[in-house]
Amino acid sequence: MNGFAAAVIAYLIGGIPFGFLLVRLATGRDVRKEGSGNIGATNVLRTTGRGIAVLTLLLDIAKGYVSVWIAAKLTGDDPAWTALAAVAVMAGHAYPVFLGFKGGKAVASFIGAFLYLAPLPLAAVLVVFLAVVAATRHISAGSITGAALFPLGVWLIDHPPLPVFLAALAAGAFIVYRHRSNIQRIRAGKENVFAWTRK
Repeated sequence: MNGFAAAVIAYLIGGIPFGFLLVRLATGRDVRKEGSGNIGATNVLRTTGRGIAVLTLLLDIAKGYVSVWIAAKLTGDDPAWTALAAVAVMAGHAYPVFLGFKGGKAVASFIGAFLYLAPLPLAAVLVVFLAVVAATRHISAGSITGAALFPLGVWLIDHPPLPVFLAALAAGAFIVYRHRSNIQRIRAGKENVFAWTRK
């Protein structure tokens, strides 16, 4: 029962739309109606500004970490339930009940969740992410590449319990799936270029 409760808690924490809330509090605007329409830190940076974007990123990472930490406390650090909580918090961010199941792409909550479950493989793919973004100037390209390589990194570096590897596989596939429109824009040469300032 504690495991199911942990998964539900993780989903609900994941559904807290920090980007939407922070932009609304700071400006009165709905970030979903601007830029890409996403509630994540990249769109907040593009439409609102650096400070709120950084805060959004940190809070979205924190909710991923906290969700898995709570699952670990409730289940005695059971790998199956903590792995499920990692997937659940990402699902909550992408499909939040509080915003009609229309949320973000779950990259930050993914980072937070696996910062708890698999920190060394996560660090490795973050290096890949930064290298790809530096080369292409596309945040999405870095996210897609890092997510696609993450399960392999988890397997090679951690040799984890099967539930953790399956969660890494599901998380990587989920992030690539959530970026399918970005993939189309990259192929068409129309993807947004990253800039560390609001346009």
